[in-house]
Amino acid sequence: MRRTLTSHLPEATPGSPVLLQGWVHRRRPLARVTFLVVRDRTGLAQVVLPAGAEVPPEETPIEVTGTATANTQAPGGVEVTDATVIALAEPAETPAVELWRPTLETGLPTLLDHAATTWRHPMQRAKWELAAASLRGFRDTLDAQGFTEVQSPKLVEQATESGANVFEVDYFGRPAFLAQSPQFFKQQLVGIFERVYEVGPVFRAEPHDTVRHLAEYVSLDVELGFVEDHHPVMACLRDVVAGMVEAVRVRAEDAVVRLGIELPEVLPEIPVIHFRDALEIAGAPADERDLSPGHERALGEWAKAEHGSDFLLVDGYPTAHRAFYSHPDPADPHWSRSFDLIFRGVELVSGAQRLHRYGDYVRTLEERGYPYAPYASYVEAFKRGIPPHGGFAIGLERWIGRLVEAPNIREVTLFPRDLHRLAP
Repeated sequence: MRRTLTSHLPEATPGSPVLLQGWVHRRRPLARVTFLVVRDRTGLAQVVLPAGAEVPPEETPIEVTGTATANTQAPGGVEVTDATVIALAEPAETPAVELWRPTLETGLPTLLDHAATTWRHPMQRAKWELAAASLRGFRDTLDAQGFTEVQSPKLVEQATESGANVFEVDYFGRPAFLAQSPQFFKQQLVGIFERVYEVGPVFRAEPHDTVRHLAEYVSLDVELGFVEDHHPVMACLRDVVAGMVEAVRVRAEDAVVRLGIELPEVLPEIPVIHFRDALEIAGAPADERDLSPGHERALGEWAKAEHGSDFLLVDGYPTAHRAFYSHPDPADPHWSRSFDLIFRGVELVSGAQRLHRYGDYVRTLEERGYPYAPYASYVEAFKRGIPPHGGFAIGLERWIGRLVEAPNIREVTLFPRDLHRLAP
């Protein structure tokens, strides 16, 4: 007999035999019958057993064979009767939380310590269903625009930016580092494919202990060639974000409903303001080098009030305080052709037009006091014809965190790595 998923049980002909496979979600022994709720990847189904029937403990994987029977009180209007239950594994130990309850009433440490089981809860699963749909929208949007998906090394000889904290590893007796980003590689790959993107982990050995930082996260990186400035890059970003939202709307509709969230509307053009204007709106001093979390919140509120937008692009950050490969504005080199995307009051994306001439890299490294040798293999690629280009990177977990408005990014991270956590 072929397996019937719980979501397809309502389609079964009453009286027909069915086979379910899933987990014991809940057992409810009553005086005359025992109700068994089975959970699989698609939902829940009700199984009716005789009173006193032995049922494996909750969270035990099981197989149920029985008869599809109409019952308006059952999920989807159909339940399984005359059932036989077979355990497919050893009886499960009692989980740390009661997964049959509608919501997980537990603290974050318990949620994370027992992630292998707490992620089974339908409300938890829904968060990653949003992430999976977002990844599909990211890829589909870029594939449609002629991008090539690539994969870059995660063991590198040098930090992406001088002075940044990196994880050092022993690489056959010599030092290497876990990659902070695919930045150097995706720029070089523009010289091959013109338009590239990557989905992969990045590592930041920064001792942050905040609700928005992780030591390892999933980065969605994009780089495109033959751009005149950073505006085509921002336009590409807008399309990508719109594609991710639409994919969530279509592919994760049940998860959106389950979580009760409101998806953002991506306007045909995301509002753009210059960094100096952003400082004024946020009430920040004019000589600030960057936007603080408080400034980002203020700008998010302003964008919503003034433009009805959950998104705001801030461009023109001071060149001296952006990555050394950021392109300065030729009209006023004090400002860069770089930008950040603020989503619901939190920085989600950083991007820029990059330098693409070898001589500009040599000069910039000298001006910033960076040694040439550690960057040689990267910089010398620009001797061989890299076109004008730019790109951006989206943090997947931060994106999902803002979609569901989670107070802590760890709530939407499958197995978070941070200053204190290396297991599970």
